[in-house]
Amino acid sequence: MDNQLVRFTVFYAASLLLCPLLAGVINKVKAFFAGRRGVRVLQLYCDIFKLLKKERVHSRSASWLLPLAPVATLALTMGALLFLPLGTAGSPLGFAGDAVLFFYLLATARFLTVLAALETGSSFEGMGASREVQFAALAESTVFAMLALLAMVSGSVDLAGMLSIAVIEPASWMHTAAVVLAAAAFFIVLLCENCRVPFDDPETHLELTMIHEAMVLDYGGPDLAAVFYGAVLKLWLFAVFFVSMLLPGALLDSWQGMIYLTGGVFVTAAVVGIVESSMARSRFLKVPQLLAGATVMVLVAVMLWIFFAGGAK
Repeated sequence: MDNQLVRFTVFYAASLLLCPLLAGVINKVKAFFAGRRGVRVLQLYCDIFKLLKKERVHSRSASWLLPLAPVATLALTMGALLFLPLGTAGSPLGFAGDAVLFFYLLATARFLTVLAALETGSSFEGMGASREVQFAALAESTVFAMLALLAMVSGSVDLAGMLSIAVIEPASWMHTAAVVLAAAAFFIVLLCENCRVPFDDPETHLELTMIHEAMVLDYGGPDLAAVFYGAVLKLWLFAVFFVSMLLPGALLDSWQGMIYLTGGVFVTAAVVGIVESSMARSRFLKVPQLLAGATVMVLVAVMLWIFFAGGAK
């Protein structure tokens, strides 16, 4: 137990330290496909340190909610990281049903960001907040359908049990198909929740097409640094969850397993970069179709498990 606690603490600290590298990996992959040199992998670290040295500037018409939102959002995201398990041992704070708390901590963080965007009274930030809430509502059905599937496959209602399933099970190829479908659907949710292509373009500078960037137009200095850091930390969380769905839980119950998990996170970031290099952002009217397709994928996985893999056991 003590060894597991040490490994969890080390991985938690490593996650906080390494998460800005995800943005660098994505940018490098996109630059490679575009035939450019691109920015440095460590560029986000430099940007965050530079912003921390600057002064906060807030509108006089805004209330205390505007400066509070970035700090509270970052704190909630760091709190959600505490519940991510490392293999079958799970998080020291884990309990039955902690998967719901994990996703609703992230939902609360989004809620605060949306409130702060509305607080500014800006029409552009209000438009971005509206789109953010719409996409989140559509993605929620996919997330909870996926949790239901993982609970059926693993027979557990906590994150450690849900994510300890093995993707490849020789006795039932339907088991593998169900988990892979659910993982593919969650990858779509990962792109949506982190405002990546095809749902949003983090590099856009046109207010009419912004979603997440539109909601943080009024921030600068340390507040903007907290926004940038919270965004990459959230991407790290979703990537860890995604990789944990694909890797057997028993493989992660070691120091070597932590290396596999960290490597899988950076591979996921590279895949995100490939996706953003190979396709353009979808029209807003197409986004509900993409998220509905992800939900259908999970429902198909549920039916595969109920009628084939589950029945075989």
